[in-house]
Amino acid sequence: MIEIKVPARICFYGDHQDYLGLPVIAGTIDRYINLKAIPNSDRNYLLRLLDLKKESSISLDDDLKHIQADDYFRSVMSVLKGQGFEFEQGYDVEISGNIPVNAGLSSSSALVVAWIRFLVATQGKSEEISDYQIGRWAYEAEVLFFNQPGGLMDQYTIAQKGLIYIDTQSGESTRLSANLGKLLVAESGVPKKTLEVLKNARVYAQNAVDVVKNANPEFELKHATLDDYEKYIDLVPEELQGYWYSTIYNYHITLKAKKELLNPNPNIQALGELMNQHQIILQNEIKNTPLKMVEMMKAARNAGAIGTKIIGSGGGGCMVAMVTDDAEDQVKQAFLDKGAKAVYTVELTS
Repeated sequence: MIEIKVPARICFYGDHQDYLGLPVIAGTIDRYINLKAIPNSDRNYLLRLLDLKKESSISLDDDLKHIQADDYFRSVMSVLKGQGFEFEQGYDVEISGNIPVNAGLSSSSALVVAWIRFLVATQGKSEEISDYQIGRWAYEAEVLFFNQPGGLMDQYTIAQKGLIYIDTQSGESTRLSANLGKLLVAESGVPKKTLEVLKNARVYAQNAVDVVKNANPEFELKHATLDDYEKYIDLVPEELQGYWYSTIYNYHITLKAKKELLNPNPNIQALGELMNQHQIILQNEIKNTPLKMVEMMKAARNAGAIGTKIIGSGGGGCMVAMVTDDAEDQVKQAFLDKGAKAVYTVELTS
């Protein structure tokens, strides 16, 4: 039997930055996709998605030339076949988990990473393949294969685990102090609009950056300063100015958070304030936070949360709150009183 366990992820700083080549800070939490596989005598993978009560199969002889949108099982197989993998042994595969679906905790990326780890294990290569490579293949299979608008944060974080700062241009990661106080995840019950939000935010932000680069070809985003916002704002069309602001200011919030998290004992209050600043930009400039969730987070902060933010691309889904032990119960109740579907404590994994 092959058993695989893959965690969910939360982006704490740098949302809507990875597709611009800017860094992010994200971490994995103790919510998981679980995969169990037993060899069978057929030339297929029999897939049982227990939570969804769905069953399907993939023939090992599938040429993988006609893959439907979002069929990550086959896109992964295609990517790995391109790397010389050969699939000769069928398996009965059961997949379950406690990561809420379409809620911002990257259940789809966790599933993709789990499937890759399983296929790597069938080749006897689990010890040979680096976590970085697993993340890269996951990004290729989930985003590049289908030409989707997302970045690489989800796949790289989930594959490497822990709290990490990712240079999204090089893919290099820096491990950070996994001390963010106590963390709560609140499920809003508001459905996400992932691809719509991502596409709009990516296009508008890139258009704003392109306007600046056209005026100054030597401008490089990774070297941008806060002064550059004011320096170039008059060049940016009014409808794009919020995205220009979010690009520059969220970048520097991420850099400040990294500096704090490189300390063995980071200042939790400072990190909470940076999270709140990040959320204000997400809701006011990128406009990815429904009013109902804004009200939930405001209630949580009034109840004692140090920092709150929406998780993932936005449009709905989950929120994270940094809290102290003495405020945990009050913050949970504040979320619930405002209509949250569920609230639970999570821990960063390593």
